[in-house]
Amino acid sequence: MAIQVLDEHVIARIAAGEVIERPASVVKELVENAIDAGATQISIEIQGGGLELIRVSDDGCGIATPELETAFLRHATSKIRRFEDMFTLHSLGFRGEALPSIAAVADVEVTSCPSGSTAGMQIKINGGKKINTATAGRAPGTTFSATGLFQSVPARLKFLKSRQTENSHTASVISRYALAYPEVKFSLAIDGRNALSTPGSGRLEDAIISVYGIDVAREMLEVSEDSGDTKISGMAAGPAISRANNSFINLFVNRRWVTSRRLVYAVEEAYHGLLMTGRHPLAVVNIWVPPQDVDVNIHPTKSEVKFRDESVVFSAVQKAVRRALVQSTPVPRASEASAIYKTAPLPQIFNRQPHTPIERHGYLYPTPAIETTPLPPPKMTLPALRLLGQFRNSYIIAEGPDGLYLIDQHAAHERVLFEKLRREKTQGIPEVQALLTPETMEVTPAQSVILEAGLDGLAEYGFHLEDFGANTYLVRTIPAMLADKNWKAMLTELLDTAGKERSQFMERLSALTACHSAVKFGQSLSAEEMRELLRLLEQADLPNACPHGRPTIVCLPTGQLEKEFRRG
Repeated sequence: MAIQVLDEHVIARIAAGEVIERPASVVKELVENAIDAGATQISIEIQGGGLELIRVSDDGCGIATPELETAFLRHATSKIRRFEDMFTLHSLGFRGEALPSIAAVADVEVTSCPSGSTAGMQIKINGGKKINTATAGRAPGTTFSATGLFQSVPARLKFLKSRQTENSHTASVISRYALAYPEVKFSLAIDGRNALSTPGSGRLEDAIISVYGIDVAREMLEVSEDSGDTKISGMAAGPAISRANNSFINLFVNRRWVTSRRLVYAVEEAYHGLLMTGRHPLAVVNIWVPPQDVDVNIHPTKSEVKFRDESVVFSAVQKAVRRALVQSTPVPRASEASAIYKTAPLPQIFNRQPHTPIERHGYLYPTPAIETTPLPPPKMTLPALRLLGQFRNSYIIAEGPDGLYLIDQHAAHERVLFEKLRREKTQGIPEVQALLTPETMEVTPAQSVILEAGLDGLAEYGFHLEDFGANTYLVRTIPAMLADKNWKAMLTELLDTAGKERSQFMERLSALTACHSAVKFGQSLSAEEMRELLRLLEQADLPNACPHGRPTIVCLPTGQLEKEFRRG
């Protein structure tokens, strides 16, 4: 086939495919234009999943009449003049691709009136070609209508989902920008039905109520961090609110919605130990960086960005969310027992080192040891608890200043051991037990791949394994806390369930080591052992749940007891 230059019409459609993936892509580009125009009210209407009609109206600065036709030329933009302007961008749009891309795959009608004018102009474009212009009356602002989306490129229609799914994508776009711009009043109508309306009050809490509802808004915690040039603001839901996927983590860089696996991971890591496995948080995180420190021109739809120093941003996000959670997560009350609480990582087993005893509620307790923690300074604390006994050899019963406490002995001991392991790893001094006679352990080929990659990580926790050939390893040392436990079963479970990435492997390693070392559910404990466990749990940085996310402790408030006995 001979080499030739493509027809301009073909070029336009190919270029449109990079920017306009689905109806929601059109809505996104038009809403961004409206925001850049300084709009305080933006109304969106879609019909037929956006294929029949997309209409976006705003009260922004409008487009000057002589410039309206120019706006539909490729790379026509009011946002930049020189290449250097790319590094000081404060607008959402800048490439000048949105309007011509939409016009290439839909029939378009635009009516716009610039501020200060009494009349505007209307332009109609079909198949990428202008067919009509006329004077039109309108208040200052712009109304953009697109009909028959993708009708001229039916091959694209095959890749779209159901109308309901496309409507959902559009609603997600508007929801994100409503959260990013709470001072703008958004309204979304889908097939004549009001789907979303925000007050435009400027308060993020009000936008969250409109998008997620009042119940979620009540659980939101303020997030804030100032790391020099990098600043974080926003809100994150407490552990009682979680979702089945991570799509409810909303990230905005200088108010631009972005996707970033690393930053999503930063938010999820902040919840480490606070959510059940398989559950994900809900958060609205605004990241502010100097424009010159972020490249927004690496993706056709501007949905991805590149930071000059991503590690600084990652750390700031994680610290901000973690601090909010650690400072605010309470001990679950009995009435909240069904809610999901969880705790994060860090210290120890029944370690009977001598301390100067102090008296609490008639009992002697050792003085709490001073511990260092790698995560934010605020430390979650439990009240002083007085041991009452054990229920079904599984739950420790204790009295606190505000009610009756029930402690899951296995989950609580898991938390204590998990934190001990993390602390020892951080300090580089794991407690190790040498096996009297080295033992062999056989693994499958798939397990061998994971084990080989994780040998260094295992050594950090006290496992010393050597390749013994034929998918067999020689085990010389194990963590001291596993000395009288089935450590082979623990390693087998680790190799069957751990991820291949180092962070996932190490996380699973510490959690399983703690789980297999902890006292069992149904195991009888002496009064001394129960008091020691309570003491260690009081010292834990995040004592409310085990590493797997199960609650460790529930409080039955005195007031509720009095109510049940009709004394209130």
